[in-house]
Parts: sequence; structure tokens; C-alpha cells
Amino acid sequence: MIAIRPRPVRSVALSCLLVLGVSGCGLSAELDRESNPERRPTPTPTVEVPTRAANPPPSGIPTRSPSEPAPSVPVQDGQGCPPSGLRFRADEGDAAMGLRAMGLDVINCGDRPYKLNGYPAVTVLDASGDPFPGVRTVEGTDKVSMAPEDPGPRALTLAPGESAHAALYWRMHNQDGVYLRVAPEKGDDTVTVRPPYPLDIGPENILGTTAWQPSA
Repeated sequence: MIAIRPRPVRSVALSCLLVLGVSGCGLSAELDRESNPERRPTPTPTVEVPTRAANPPPSGIPTRSPSEPAPSVPVQDGQGCPPSGLRFRADEGDAAMGLRAMGLDVINCGDRPYKLNGYPAVTVLDASGDPFPGVRTVEGTDKVSMAPEDPGPRALTLAPGESAHAALYWRMHNQDGVYLRVAPEKGDDTVTVRPPYPLDIGPENILGTTAWQPSA
């Protein structure tokens, strides 16, 4: 009698696993072909990343609304030279710890020298061009908390094309002064200037001014 040696169980199990693996892969591929016969790639969802706004206004300085009405007085338009021979310009301002600051320049755009010796005369106006209620303008910076020291007045002579600089200081408030009525000194002819940003000065507040100094 010829003895038949049984096949090891491990070999049989391995063979079954191989067969199941192949058939399983084939079944998976077949199901995939049935659900997507043209083999188009599954679209990947996209995520939009928000972009940062460009050129924000200086921190703490409010922006003005485009719907504000025009003032009741003419505003210096930046064209030509006023009859006084002087042009005024306010900068964008700065803010820190509740203290606000804005530069004010006067430029001799005329054809003859102009003498200065003192402080600019400044009145804050609302959106209608009327004086802002309760705001006082003072010479010097002593009455404005944390404001830098005023260098004091000095005699200046601006030749045609030259300029002088003064600074305005105030404490933050929740209302906006939109325009400035400015004169080289008290008693001189005034012009109305619109700064790039309003003065959030509010009522019952003080606007301190430094004396005119030569522009750097």
C-alpha cells in the first residue's frame, strides 16, 4: 500500500489567501470601473484663503465717510496759489496711547518772502464746515496730556518755495472733526483744509499747537 502524505495545512491556507487576495483586488477594480466607467479623477474640494486688505489707515485714526456733505466754506483744492501766497497741508497723523498728533505745513507758493513768528491759528470744523462745538485751540502743548514739549516761537522768513512746520496734538474722543480752518497767525486770512483723516477730537477737548519751525 502506498501511503499518501497529507499536504501541510500552512501551504493550503497560504494558497487560499493568495486566491482571495487576487480575486478581491479584481472585485475592487471591477466595482470601480462600474461606478466610474470613464475613469475620471474625483474632483478635490478647494478652500479659499481670505486676503489681507491693502493699505489700511494708520492705527487709531478714523477713516472718513464718502457720504459726508461738502463744507459751507471753500476748501483749499491744491491747485494754484492762494492770494495770500501761502498754502497749507496737513499730514495723515499718528496715534499712540490715546494721544493724537498731526503735522501742519505752510508753504510759500508766492513770489516774495513771508515772515512768521508765532503759532498757527487753527479751528476744527465739522462735516458741514461749522466750528466743532466745545473744542478749544491753545498755543503750546502744556494742556494736552503726554504731548511733547513745544519748542516755542521763533522768527522765520520763508523765501518763495520754502516751508515751515507745526504740530497739532489732542486726546482721543469718539467724534470727528473733518476740516481745519487755518491761518499763519491770529488775525491773518484763513483757508479751509481737509486732512487725509478726520481728527477724533470730540467736544470739550483741547487742540494744542506748537510754534512754527523751519521744515527739516
